[in-house]
Amino acid sequence: MGSKLVENSRNVLRSSLALKKEETLLIVTDDSKKELAEALYAAGRSIGSETLLLVMQDREKSGQEPPSGVTEAMKHCDVAVCITEHSLTHTQAKKDAVAAGVRVATMPGITYDMFLEGAISADYDTVEKMTFEVTEKLSQSKQVIIRKDGEELSFSIQGRSGVPSTGIYREKGQSGNLPSGEAFIAPLEGTASGRIWIDGSISGLGKLDEPILLTMEEGSLTAATGRQGEMLLQLLGNGDGRNVAEFGVGTNEKARITGNVLEDEKVYGTIHIAFGSNNTFGGTIAAGVHIDCVVKAPTVYLDEALLLEEGHMKRS
Repeated sequence: MGSKLVENSRNVLRSSLALKKEETLLIVTDDSKKELAEALYAAGRSIGSETLLLVMQDREKSGQEPPSGVTEAMKHCDVAVCITEHSLTHTQAKKDAVAAGVRVATMPGITYDMFLEGAISADYDTVEKMTFEVTEKLSQSKQVIIRKDGEELSFSIQGRSGVPSTGIYREKGQSGNLPSGEAFIAPLEGTASGRIWIDGSISGLGKLDEPILLTMEEGSLTAATGRQGEMLLQLLGNGDGRNVAEFGVGTNEKARITGNVLEDEKVYGTIHIAFGSNNTFGGTIAAGVHIDCVVKAPTVYLDEALLLEEGHMKRS
């Protein structure tokens, strides 16, 4: 196990999660990410915290619930870090842990490279400032319009609150991804209509071979072009998995498009549209799946105000 890996893990636990010696740290992992989780375990031990490591079998897809024993353990610690192949971010298990006051960081699909370079190395005070700015704009807006390469997608966010994922979770009940840097919101169910080009990556599928065109009607995904578009439809199924669940804006200038959505969706100048569950952050759908699709350099309007122009942020 590399000393740099343990050192970076220790920095994450201290700076992002403010882990203290007297606290209990729970690391939830799976077979795929066990080795990286062991670096976090060593880091927690070096801080002096009571550190536990729980290993489960890989989930089949992002948004799938962990075993009941893991769910229960997550409610009975001070800090939980979920370092897994498929995301636990939008699960009831994570929601219940947060409600119990646990500080939760999720690291779905994180790699050795991502642990050593890129988004994890950002100045998170800067990320936090930009994330809060975008979150406030989302919360104050009613309508989103996204334009890219001649296509347009629109939906309502009226009455919904923006959610900041800053990478800083130092207070009871705070949670989000690590590495982080995004502001996101749950579109009003049934309102998304139009088409959008996805040209970054898709969670579970990686970088795209070619851009795919998604069509949405009455808040659901109805068509997707290309081989990877077909794979996306299969992952989502024919029911609530196709719900337009999330609109997110990347705010981390150190993040890179790597093919791993954990980092890709944080890239400054990108947006992402997700399908499936959104009941954990203000929506009404629990679908047992949550798949993010990353768009590079879009133009985005919040009501009449320009937020992004071909990927360039309009700062207030």
